[in-house]
Amino acid sequence: MTDVAPDADFRKNRKLKNALLQHKALTKDGLSERLFGMLFSGLVYPQIWEDPEVDMEAMQLAEGHSIVTIGSGGCNMLAYLSRSPSSIDVVDLNPNHVALNRLKLAAFQHLPDHAAVVHHFAQENTRSNSRSYDRFIAPNLDAKTRDYWNKRGVTGRRRIAAFNRNFYRTGLLGRFIGAGHIVARLHGVKLTDITETRSLREQRQFFDDRIAPLFEKPLIRWITARKSSLFGLGIPPQQYDELASMSEGGTIAPVLRHRLEKLACHFPLKDNYFAWQAFARRYPQPHEGTLPTYLKPELYPAIRANANRVTVHHASFTELLAQKTAASVDRYILLDAQDWMNDRQLNDLWGEITRTAAPGARVIFRTAAEKSVLDGRLADTLLDQWTYHAERSAELNKQDRSAIYGGFHIYERKA
Repeated sequence: MTDVAPDADFRKNRKLKNALLQHKALTKDGLSERLFGMLFSGLVYPQIWEDPEVDMEAMQLAEGHSIVTIGSGGCNMLAYLSRSPSSIDVVDLNPNHVALNRLKLAAFQHLPDHAAVVHHFAQENTRSNSRSYDRFIAPNLDAKTRDYWNKRGVTGRRRIAAFNRNFYRTGLLGRFIGAGHIVARLHGVKLTDITETRSLREQRQFFDDRIAPLFEKPLIRWITARKSSLFGLGIPPQQYDELASMSEGGTIAPVLRHRLEKLACHFPLKDNYFAWQAFARRYPQPHEGTLPTYLKPELYPAIRANANRVTVHHASFTELLAQKTAASVDRYILLDAQDWMNDRQLNDLWGEITRTAAPGARVIFRTAAEKSVLDGRLADTLLDQWTYHAERSAELNKQDRSAIYGGFHIYERKA
């Protein structure tokens, strides 16, 4: 007797094996999606991780523009107010981000001065912040937002009390950064030491000597080989696959190393508050560096005066645009949201963008990988109505101090 199965049985067994492997992969992906959805239901971004200076340059943002943007941490929306747009519609499906955006707007409108705003959003261990909230901000919030910040957690503290300590260590991203610091310390590296460097050369040496070798450690390679390792950055499984596709081994470690290298080495530390949040878990003191754009003292009067031009919506981008009239919006900021969309969602979104876009309207967005997500996915009838500024997009991508995205993209409505 032969020990080789007949052809029919062999094909049947191979088909069954392939089906089981496919089912296993789908089940694994489904679990990853559900885990990400659960983690993303809370506060994710205490700070937005897109560079507003790049945004405003790319949009050629000017007085009188009508803007629709995703809210996230709210920092960039406030920065845009410094250019005196006619209106800003902020959308976010995460109610935690909606509450944070509304809190920041009320703070600019009702805290006594710029120093009080900086104390609330840039200083750590300022126990008077919750008292300032009670006196100046809370009476001017809608009931739902006020209830959100007054709600007590398992420790008995109100949510607003996070601003008495260090708000940027909270949320999914804050905890993710904290975990990164712990893993680095386990390997003998104290990431906060980079703040003692005094030049780009010293920053480069610190990265090459202390940070880069971490990515060769077995534990870190094992962690970064799992999709869930980047959930703390707000990166869903499909974005992980995009990032992994950029490296030869299909692993995320080389991509993360490259992004962290840009963050640590390409900009003077004193000018990059994103690097301070990543490596020091706080903003710099005045003698150490500059604060985020929306907290700069010279922009405070314009932001405060224009804060009433913002409306925050608990809705999706497409839902909001569907309520707007044709040719009524000048600027659209999509962050990296399209990386999460399927083809139908992408085409529905751009159908509404194209309908509501005023002449010369601009759309900006970021992608985990380098290429635009519209390539090969958006219907030609829509794509043909837009001009892609590829060279300018690449130039500004290099200037983005947050450094965590692979691509930055600018599309302009054709005349």
